[in-house]
Amino acid sequence: MKALILVGGFGTRLRPLTLSFPKPLVDFANKPMILHQIEALKDVGVTEVILAINYRPEVMISFLEDFEDKLGIKITCSQETEPLGTAGPLALARDKLIDGSGEPFFVLNSDVISEYPFAELIQFHKSHGGKATIMVTKVDEPSKYGVVVMDEGSGRVDKFVEKPKVFVGNKINAGIYLLDPSVLDRIELRPTSIEKEVFPNIAAEKQLYAMVLPGFWMDIGQPKDYITGLRLYLDSLRKKASTKLAAGSHIVGNVLIHENAVIGEGCLIGPDVAVGPGCVIESGVRLSSCTVMRGVRIKKHACVSNSIIGWHSTVGQWARIENMTILGEDVHISDEVYSNGGVVLPHKEIKSSILKPEIVM
Repeated sequence: MKALILVGGFGTRLRPLTLSFPKPLVDFANKPMILHQIEALKDVGVTEVILAINYRPEVMISFLEDFEDKLGIKITCSQETEPLGTAGPLALARDKLIDGSGEPFFVLNSDVISEYPFAELIQFHKSHGGKATIMVTKVDEPSKYGVVVMDEGSGRVDKFVEKPKVFVGNKINAGIYLLDPSVLDRIELRPTSIEKEVFPNIAAEKQLYAMVLPGFWMDIGQPKDYITGLRLYLDSLRKKASTKLAAGSHIVGNVLIHENAVIGEGCLIGPDVAVGPGCVIESGVRLSSCTVMRGVRIKKHACVSNSIIGWHSTVGQWARIENMTILGEDVHISDEVYSNGGVVLPHKEIKSSILKPEIVM
């Protein structure tokens, strides 16, 4: 089987992290976002992953060559010269996706994190006999999204309603699809939307089905949702593979700490924290609801909450970092500095406090 991952744009919502790496290579729970998807695809027998990309392909390719060997899966790129929306990239990659086997192929949005129940998706797709299956997830406020109206018994999709004013359902497109090769015949090589143009047509022919995604789902393409996604992911890990989580008197709730990170005396870490490889957390540090990426040093008695600390940054002694502060790569926060929602671009030194949310360039 094959899979196409829509890597797409510039990752503007996740800046300043995406100024250093393309969004799919930004770490999430101690490994690049896209690797969570590739590993899950490999587990269900996918042998080739195609990345639909239009931004910095050379960085992606050189990075993923290492993982091709480690995972034993072929990873290729299909490069757009102009943005083609969410359906155009399928037409562009048509020759890579069609191999004559007639097997369906996966399509994924690169910034969706979930438990990836791909085996169940394959089983459901083959059972209903339609042309396409989309995964849907339940939400509390459907009026903010495009809602999928479906038959609860069979899963057949009737129609899509964009941001409904009255309640028509609470299931939205989760950005994970399994499509028969014949779907490619419906897509032209031009900027086009799979959600607004392709799927409604297949639904009108009663050939589109939806499967409700079990477990959690999050689009982690912006900082607030990234932090929420980390909480959901760690909670899922607790249920499925709790031995991967840290334990000890200094740990509160769900915490992921890379095996070669160094943690000092008297720290209190958690809940909902990921500490990456090569990190040094000095004594007396308090961490909660945050990601500390590779090679970061957090000095004595600093406090970090609801924030993302980018690669190789430093947080000074007694510093306080909170309220969705995002530090880009190689940012150095001086001792006793306070950051309230500061967004700091890479390679900066911050010597005075950031008292209200602002971008520091």
